[in-house]
Amino acid sequence: MSDQPTAPPTELRQHHPRDRGEILGMGGMWLAKWSLCLVLIAAGGWVVWTLLGVLWVAVLPVLLAIVVSTVLWPPTRAMTSRGVPPGAAAGITLIAFLGFFGGIIALIVPSVVDQAPELANKASQGITQVQEWIKGPPINLQDDQIDSAVQAIIHKLQTSAQAIATGVFSGVSAAGSMLVTLTLVLVLAFFFIKDGPRFLPWLHSVTGGRAGRHFEAVSVRIWDTLGGFIRTQALVSFVDAFFIGLGLIILGVPLAPMLALLTFIAGFIPIVGAFVAGALAVLVALVAKGWTTALIVLVIVIAVQQLEGNVLQPVLQSRTMKLHAVIVLLAVTAGGSMFGIVGAFLAVPVAAVVAVVIRYIGEQVDLKLDDRDRDAGTEADAGAEPATEPGDLATAD
Repeated sequence: MSDQPTAPPTELRQHHPRDRGEILGMGGMWLAKWSLCLVLIAAGGWVVWTLLGVLWVAVLPVLLAIVVSTVLWPPTRAMTSRGVPPGAAAGITLIAFLGFFGGIIALIVPSVVDQAPELANKASQGITQVQEWIKGPPINLQDDQIDSAVQAIIHKLQTSAQAIATGVFSGVSAAGSMLVTLTLVLVLAFFFIKDGPRFLPWLHSVTGGRAGRHFEAVSVRIWDTLGGFIRTQALVSFVDAFFIGLGLIILGVPLAPMLALLTFIAGFIPIVGAFVAGALAVLVALVAKGWTTALIVLVIVIAVQQLEGNVLQPVLQSRTMKLHAVIVLLAVTAGGSMFGIVGAFLAVPVAAVVAVVIRYIGEQVDLKLDDRDRDAGTEADAGAEPATEPGDLATAD
């Protein structure tokens, strides 16, 4: 009789059902832990927000300078790659930038000065025509009713003047004055584009190897996203301003160059800016040329905005922003309500930066999960029993 090795006896494991209170306790502990984490995150966010409010005078020029630097960096980089010293390249780019916008303003201001009195006269005539129209059928308002309505509107505007001025100039007044802020923005932008390539190595050395790697990756993505947004939005705004301005010039609407420039600037505030600039163009056409011209301008504005919203924005912005239109609208509304025009302008870039950080954190979490699954699979393969029992390999005598 041959001796065959036998498998060790298998111990039966008894499964005791868990108590219901134990399951509820585990869920309660999980909820309490995450609630505490959320409270701590909210407290940290409140501290950061408070510091931002205290340091807003210094933070605002830095944010605006970063946005301006994304526009000025490509020509500066092109010159430095051809051997131009960084300081000279940054100075040439900044002077060309100021000269470009200064030339545009110099070309527009004389036409505004010449046409403003005529537009004011047209506006007064238009108000008179509207008063005559509402006196007739089917409205049939009397003079005293019209006067009371006008006085109520004037009183409302006077009582709201301080609030309106605060909402419009809150971002600029927080930095002292527009001139000081603009000067500081230009100085900071000069140093950013001059010494920008030194920033990432310095950040990496300060934060250390592990954290520096993440900071560097996130910084590069944020810079690419901001640069892509500003350049793409500038292209979209230029298309809007060109076609709307061309239509205004053909129709003979006064202040057409200024309205085109305002359309270009307002285009950097997505959704809201285009609507406000288009409404202003229609209003000027109505006052200066009448209902027919105003309706034609309205059709032009709607057609251009449909081209922007259905063709340019989805094709161009989707590659850089990857933000839903609802998020953009909410960001612009929140930024404008808290910081005025400057907040509305910076709202979308800030939302894009937050989205970049969230996506990067998600990618790192996915990598950690993949590594853990891979390690778990390796351990399972190493601890698996062989498919052939030892007794099967034994041979009888």
